[in-house]
Amino acid sequence: MAAEDRLRKYRGKRDFERTREPSGQAARDAGDEPRFVVQIHDARRMHFDFRLQVDDVLKSWSIPKGPSTDPGDKRLAVPTEDHPLDYENFEGVIPRGEYGGGTVIVWDHGTYEPLSHDRRGHPVDFAESLERGHATFRLHGTKLHGEYALTRFRGSDDEDAWLLVRKGPARSEKHGTPDPRRARSVRTGRTLAQVAAAGEE
Repeated sequence: MAAEDRLRKYRGKRDFERTREPSGQAARDAGDEPRFVVQIHDARRMHFDFRLQVDDVLKSWSIPKGPSTDPGDKRLAVPTEDHPLDYENFEGVIPRGEYGGGTVIVWDHGTYEPLSHDRRGHPVDFAESLERGHATFRLHGTKLHGEYALTRFRGSDDEDAWLLVRKGPARSEKHGTPDPRRARSVRTGRTLAQVAAAGEE
């Protein structure tokens, strides 16, 4: 499916004359290594947005508590619409009244290695592993490093939901999952409050 089709839902929810979010119209080179981004989004409810580049879009999940470096933590990940690749760099204020109205910062970004294999140990295409409901990958971010897994399950409301889990031994990293109000952007060093104040000037 072409990116144009995959982004129809994303574009249908937004008025690009009001929001500075990227429309995805500009062509962008996908690059050699797939990218990931974790954004903190202070909308109606504070949450983290976790996005993995799959082909020419960012597959996206909303993670209320954010990713964790502790393998004992199973973090709920609710799928959202595919986003354009240039959303990786989006930071700013989405106007009130617009879908997702609120402040966004880029908490972490980097590349990832797909690690999914079938039962015989053969590599599986990453998009296919997501389609099957279980994908493993290694993050190479500024703050997040190591192997993670996304696993789909049927939620209590009969909707698909996922769990994001850190694999392997726990590591005491100073970054971990931050207090979102005190967290700083990996791009600009600003907090949510600083980005919000700049957006209101």
